[in-house]
Amino acid sequence: MLLITLLTVIPLLGALAAWIIPSNDRRPWVLPLVACLHLLIVSALCALPLSPSRGGWIHLDAIGRVFLLEIGGLFCACAFYAVNYLQYRQERNNRVLCMGMLVCLSAMSLAVVSHHLGILWLAIETTTLSMAPLVYFNRNARSIEATWKYMLICSIGIALALLGIFFLAYSTVVAGLEPSLLLGPLQGYAPKLPVAWLNAAFVFMLVGYGAKMGLAPMHTWKPDAYGEAPGLVGAMLAGGLANCGFLGLIRIYQICMASGNVHFYRSCLIGMGLFSIAVAAIFLVRQTDFKRMLAYSSVEHMGLFVLALGLGGKALYGAMLHVIGNGLAKGVLFLAAGNIHRAFASKNREVARGALRRTPWSGGLFLVGFFALTGSPPFLPFASEFSIFSAAFTNGRPVVGAFMVLLLLIAFMGMSFTVLPVVLGEPPKNRERTKYRDTPLLAGPPFVLLLIIALLGLWLPQPLYRIVTDAAALLEASR
Repeated sequence: MLLITLLTVIPLLGALAAWIIPSNDRRPWVLPLVACLHLLIVSALCALPLSPSRGGWIHLDAIGRVFLLEIGGLFCACAFYAVNYLQYRQERNNRVLCMGMLVCLSAMSLAVVSHHLGILWLAIETTTLSMAPLVYFNRNARSIEATWKYMLICSIGIALALLGIFFLAYSTVVAGLEPSLLLGPLQGYAPKLPVAWLNAAFVFMLVGYGAKMGLAPMHTWKPDAYGEAPGLVGAMLAGGLANCGFLGLIRIYQICMASGNVHFYRSCLIGMGLFSIAVAAIFLVRQTDFKRMLAYSSVEHMGLFVLALGLGGKALYGAMLHVIGNGLAKGVLFLAAGNIHRAFASKNREVARGALRRTPWSGGLFLVGFFALTGSPPFLPFASEFSIFSAAFTNGRPVVGAFMVLLLLIAFMGMSFTVLPVVLGEPPKNRERTKYRDTPLLAGPPFVLLLIIALLGLWLPQPLYRIVTDAAALLEASR
């Protein structure tokens, strides 16, 4: 329990230090310091056998370990990137950004280890509130609009999720059972819970946490927030906060699947997943803003997560693997996109062209990261997406599998129409060059993330493989 306590307390102490340190130059160094300590604790927790806390409120199970590894690795890369990035943004006071990222890290860590649905909800809501000022970092009309959309839609969504938790708690009262919001007891109660109340809880939490994830049609905050936020904030939104929303959905999934009445839940998840992928594919075609393109790509991959839950079987292994692969690949693309944005002072593909010539490292990372994210071998997302695709056929749903492949192909083509001109086109000759150049601290973190997902695609270490398979087994045991 000491290590789990430190997991949430150390980022809060870092946030306090960021508030106290007066220097705009020295303050960002708190981020990599806390990130390294956090990642060290995460590694220790994933290597040690852990038991639930007294009462069962706090427990780091295999599912939590998958999410914690991804969040810790992504945050560490963003933290080192932030040091040099904020040197370019001396016109902005970075106190709020540094504090917000550290509070968000603490809240995400708490969400991962919480087995009490109320604490989980509170932690996810805290991530929403802590990131809102970061979306507004550029302080212009578009960023304030993006912040309001983000706050409004995510707050409505999280309120609906809370209503779903109330329904779930009330279902235990209707069934004459001892009221509880703990995951373990609720899984045991599931076969005895009234179907109507359990279905209502599932629908409200699917819509509520789906809004947090950015599932269509609750995705409308994403293009604005991802497009206007700094690259490192976009990376944390796509690879951190969205994954926390997915974790919240996983917890209600575990309870509902334990009820034995799985047809309704599978149908809802498959339908919502395919719809989200379809909407993303449509909007990815001829998208001119490459940061908004990444937002719609996130909508697509959240749909993949939900589709995998609905398919079950081997797809559950693919979903857990995709948590890591998608999260780290999003980090590569958002950080590289942020560099290209500053190099050209534009996010539009008609202006930001020829990135390989102007920023060779960032342009190369953006191109290779695009192939990694879209499931090209040998990267990790290829293995995870192939597991989900093959599960559709082995589980007797070939139409779902075929539709999924068609939509992913459309999404790939749509993204390529944006990525390739940005990377391979001719730099505009009628625009003045900015002062931005690639540096080790700006190009290094996304390069390390890309290297990790390439290595994991070729060889999954036995300890990590065991964590992922144990996480999939926990989900499968809920059926």
